[in-house]
Amino acid sequence: MTQKVALITGAGQGIGKAIAERLSKDGFAVAVVDYNADTARQAAAAIEQAGGKAIALVADVSRREQVFAAVEQANTQLGGFDVIVNNAGIAPTTPIEQIDEAVIDKVFDINFKGTVWGIQAAVQAFKALGHGGKIINACSQAGHVGNPELAVYSASKFAVRGLTQTAARDLAPLGITVNAFCPGIVKTPMWFEIDRQISEAAGQPLGYGTAEFAKRITLGRLSEPEDVAACVSYLAGPGSDYMTGQSLLIDGGMVFN
Repeated sequence: MTQKVALITGAGQGIGKAIAERLSKDGFAVAVVDYNADTARQAAAAIEQAGGKAIALVADVSRREQVFAAVEQANTQLGGFDVIVNNAGIAPTTPIEQIDEAVIDKVFDINFKGTVWGIQAAVQAFKALGHGGKIINACSQAGHVGNPELAVYSASKFAVRGLTQTAARDLAPLGITVNAFCPGIVKTPMWFEIDRQISEAAGQPLGYGTAEFAKRITLGRLSEPEDVAACVSYLAGPGSDYMTGQSLLIDGGMVFN
């Protein structure tokens, strides 16, 4: 059988890197996509050194043409296309009274529009190849319950959850499933920056923001990127073939639905 191909955006570090590594272990050839060429190359090189097959691609997911180009490159260079993980995202703290047009545009351009472009590019590739596929979007527990200090980020993730449901209905006739994963507090550079912003705004030392959010975690520990990657592994694999339109919480028990 031909090796299946997965493309992961924002895969140069953090959760995206862990997802790329996990899908490689699952047998996928992976396209590591990031706006940072250096981190993309390093992540792909690590996968290759571990015995996997990977390529590094550069794309700003807020630019539709760049996302389409990345998917086409993955298809051409890796010999197929089966799964896209729209993982790239940003999460600046946005106290209500400080929100301006610039931060709304930046967050939605990346978190929401980037997901739309990824869905569209994947559908185009699946159609050209004559088969269905899997679309997996990065949501968040903040896409189920509004998070303090993260109004714009939470709003963008609620939007991704709604988009996931609608796309699942629209694309099912094409044999395409659309699901999302919803992490909580994950030990990544993005979270540490959120902690810094929240802690400084409260006049507290680093770690204050993390401690406040962590009080809500039933399992009593922060998430490792590999915890999230395991959820995505399920969504990318055959075990989830009869699932679509779902946004799975993988947050240690912060939100119960």
